[in-house]
Amino acid sequence: MAVQGNQQKILILATDTCAYPGANAVGQAHMSYPANTYILRVRSPVLFPEKFYLDCFAKGIGGIIIMSCGEECPYEGAYEALAARVDRVYKMMREKGLDIKRLRLTAICTVCTRAFINEVNNMNAVLDELGPLGSDQAA
Repeated sequence: MAVQGNQQKILILATDTCAYPGANAVGQAHMSYPANTYILRVRSPVLFPEKFYLDCFAKGIGGIIIMSCGEECPYEGAYEALAARVDRVYKMMREKGLDIKRLRLTAICTVCTRAFINEVNNMNAVLDELGPLGSDQAA
């Protein structure tokens, strides 16, 4: 499926143990989702500092979905630390005039194919509503 000219890029940080196998299950089931998504397989999204997210937006990524294991994370305390980090990123986004809907933290399991596709479709809907990156920034 080709990326349409008006679709903004969506970066997905998919955890190695949960969300990435879920994304793989989507492909194995021959289900389709918009091609404007870029999946980055990560050990744990908590390893990415706040600046990483802001840099992604500055480089033209329209939306970021952090697909984690949620409370079932194999790394003790990692999900709680990630949630706190995302809250700090939201604060930084507001200061820069970026709508916080451009960043989403969600839990996706190894067989959550519909949930994966729904998250991508929902982010595309949000990005369509917000318009191009920069249009939600304060004047």
